[in-house]
Amino acid sequence: MDRGNVETQIHAATYRTYVYVWIALLVFLGITIAVAKLSLLAQYSVIGSLLIASLKAGLVLVFFMHLKNEGWIVKGMLALAVGALTFIIVLTFSDVWFR
Repeated sequence: MDRGNVETQIHAATYRTYVYVWIALLVFLGITIAVAKLSLLAQYSVIGSLLIASLKAGLVLVFFMHLKNEGWIVKGMLALAVGALTFIIVLTFSDVWFR
């Protein structure tokens, strides 16, 4: 196997896929703005905004940064970083909520 052809084996997504992802990002942007403007559940607005931001970041990582075509080492390192960040955020929220 010729290792020089590894780059040609990566399959890029179609323009239609990128347009759908862009539309989804715009919809999530609208939802984020709506969550920030509505004060129905003010104590959960930060969590809702963080969840929506995580979904948007996931879409960008998978489609625009081509993470779905990477090997398991890169995906594992990303999972480790996201897990550590999630742990730190959970600890911060639990400290603030139980004061």
